[in-house]
Amino acid sequence: MKQITWTGLLLLLLCANAQAQERIYRCGNAYTNTVTEAQAKNCKLVEGANVTVVQGTRPAQPSAPAQASPASAGPRVNTQEQKSRDADARLILQSELKKAEARQAELLKEYNHGEPERLGNETRNYQRYLDRVAELKASLARNESDMAGIRRELERLPASPAAR
Repeated sequence: MKQITWTGLLLLLLCANAQAQERIYRCGNAYTNTVTEAQAKNCKLVEGANVTVVQGTRPAQPSAPAQASPASAGPRVNTQEQKSRDADARLILQSELKKAEARQAELLKEYNHGEPERLGNETRNYQRYLDRVAELKASLARNESDMAGIRRELERLPASPAAR
């Protein structure tokens, strides 16, 4: 008796599952389960996978196209204040450039044309020496790149009033 009940329950579940699975057709990026629509649009049958399509929300259309104007970009700064800011930025960049140039000179001196002096623990471990030389070379390249970037930033700033 129990076997008949389990078999009946299993058949009932299989029938319910079979009814829930309909044929699904793919028409480009759209999916449909209507056979006539699929035949009319020459859609392809999707086999072996369940398809779940969730409709997204469409963004609201603006009522009037807003045009960007310079006045709406933000509050304006008066000319004198802007010149003061530019002068401060120039001073900061010049001091950073001096620091980078001093660091470059220090690195070049330590690098010694690719043959820096060996430190105490590097006399017995040549690989450690080679690693330090490679690190110095990379630091030189990075510092040179930093200096080039600072120079580019200085060129972008308006000319200082003292230079005029």
